[in-house]
This record gives sequence, structure tokens and C-alpha cells, in this order.
Amino acid sequence: MNHNRLCQQIAFIIEIDKLKSIIRRSYIIDNDRFETAAEHSWHLPIMAIILHEYSDEPIDLMRLIKMLLIHDIVEIYAGDTFYYDDIGRLDKKHRESQAADRIFKLLPADQGKELRDLWEEYEARNTPEAKFASALDRLMPLLQSYQTKGKSWKLNGITSDRVMMRNSQIKECSRKLWKLALSIIEDAVKKGYLSNPDL
Repeated sequence: MNHNRLCQQIAFIIEIDKLKSIIRRSYIIDNDRFETAAEHSWHLPIMAIILHEYSDEPIDLMRLIKMLLIHDIVEIYAGDTFYYDDIGRLDKKHRESQAADRIFKLLPADQGKELRDLWEEYEARNTPEAKFASALDRLMPLLQSYQTKGKSWKLNGITSDRVMMRNSQIKECSRKLWKLALSIIEDAVKKGYLSNPDL
């Protein structure tokens, strides 16, 4: 047994516990608090298991699940950047790349490379799995905002055109989920959960 390898793996496992304290700007559906990045990173793989049949292209489900489990791991050091935060997004790639260097180096080289490659694939969105992962990463906050009657949208002054733009990547990989997203946005406007800037 390679004792050094095991020590590296345990160090990584302990370090990623910090994801549980990274707070996102989406409210959990029972509406009493923001979710953590760890909760988000658990929920998306479950969504993938349930919804992968709606991908317009065949996908490797295990690869998709792994990608979703690690896609936000860099937030341990880079923090969560709210999608609608235009200033925070300016240096997001740089902060997250530096964080990826730091977190994945904790692992043995082979595992660090595997997870870093998956993270970079997710960021590039150039495979069916990465596109679908990105779609789910957009769909979940949409569902949360709708189920909480637009609480996060209202709190941050988010309008329907911005939500439409945020979720438009869904149509790149799933016509069915894009149709669902459109119906949610339209209904949110009708119910007053989301304001329409054209009105």
C-alpha cells in the first residue's frame, strides 16, 4: 500500500469539506435560507440521473455525474460568483483557474489530472456531457427561484430578459428542457415572480 498516496487522498477529502460552507445566492426550495455549494453539487448529479434521457445527444452518465460533483469545487478558494454579478465575473476565470491549480494538486497526480481535466471540460462546454452539465447547472436555480416565488430574483432586481439569457445555453443540448425553461420563465412573469423589463 502506498501510504503517501492515501495521505494525499485523505487530505483532499478533508479539504473539500470546506465546500459545505460556501454560500450561494439561490434559496433552497423551502425558502428559509441560501443553499451551500456542496448542496448544489449534490443536487445536480441526482438531476443528471433523473433527466439525462432528455439530452439531444447520447451522453456518458458516469462522466456527467463526476463532472457535476466537481464542477464547483474550485469555489472553496475562489468563492461563488453570482451569475448576475457583472463585476465579479470579470476575474472569475482567473480566480477559478488559480483555485483549480491549488485544489487538484492535493491529490495524487493521476487523480488530480483526471479531475482537473473534467473541470476544464465542464468550463469549455465542448462535449455533450459538459453542455448537459451546464444546462442542469442553469435549470436548478431556475426551478429554485420559481418554487420560492422569485425570492432571489426580486432580492437582486433580476428581470426576465436576464433570466432568459442565463438559461439560453439549455437549448444547446436539450430541446425538451429548453421548452420547460421557457414555460417556467413565462409563468413566473405571469405570476409576478419575475419582472418583465418591456412592460
